[in-house]
Amino acid sequence: MQLRLLEYFVALAREGHFARAAEACNVTQPTLSAGIAALEQQLGKRLVDRDRRYIGLTEEGIAALPWAQQAIAMIDGLNHAAEAARGSLRGTLRLGAIPAAMPMVGHFACTLREANPELVLSVRSLTSREIEQALGAFELDAGLTYLDHEPPAQVIAVPLYAERAMFVARAGSGFDGHKSAAWPEVLAQPLCLLHEGMQNRRIFDANLAAHGFAVHPKATADSYVALLAMVEAGGFATIVPEGYAALIPAGSWARILPFDSPFPASRVGLVVLDRRPSSQLAQAALAAAHGINLPRSYRSA
Repeated sequence: MQLRLLEYFVALAREGHFARAAEACNVTQPTLSAGIAALEQQLGKRLVDRDRRYIGLTEEGIAALPWAQQAIAMIDGLNHAAEAARGSLRGTLRLGAIPAAMPMVGHFACTLREANPELVLSVRSLTSREIEQALGAFELDAGLTYLDHEPPAQVIAVPLYAERAMFVARAGSGFDGHKSAAWPEVLAQPLCLLHEGMQNRRIFDANLAAHGFAVHPKATADSYVALLAMVEAGGFATIVPEGYAALIPAGSWARILPFDSPFPASRVGLVVLDRRPSSQLAQAALAAAHGINLPRSYRSA
């Protein structure tokens, strides 16, 4: 059985569209369709339900998909192990990061590159649930995500830091003389926040509810860059992890304040799939996580 046929099948299941799957595999659509048909003939089972277009996987296809994903991952692991035996790990390490952890990516990337100069890092911004799913489907090698709230299953985790929330308002909006922010005055502002599909928002809402508060944002987004852009433009305030606050130059447009009654900090860390043998890329990610020298702005996890 050719590995390429399994790659066609996995790509089609992921993309849900023949043309997009063919583009992802760098082949023509007829080539991909012929490859899927050849795989079905070899297995003696129909894997894909289709009628001029992709409809979905058959029951046999759903059952076969995890094995195809694992087979591809094992071959990739074999190749990386052989490369590493020569003393230099090559290839691409695929990292998924929740938006709240994006400032940590820089520290991780520098540490990873020092130990593996020939390795390429590919970073995707994903939700915590998407990271867990992508790890299980062998579409990621590692993830940066929350460890305690909705913790991912079947992973090895390295705690990195404890996230603390900061209030951000535009200078001149009434907070210039404040040293901290109180929840009632913050919740009275026209807030822009992450949408409810993001785990950071779900943690935030749960903490608010535990203290008898609720929030009704005037705008939502899936990116802290978008939230900060709204605040800078005027008319909004927001709440961001301390790592983002550290990226805003001192004395600039923003007024950044801690909360006078902060909610419990949330642990963030690196996770890789718990499997044996562990891939060389997962091992490199774990080693980088253990070796990161964090700045003082991050609280210890």
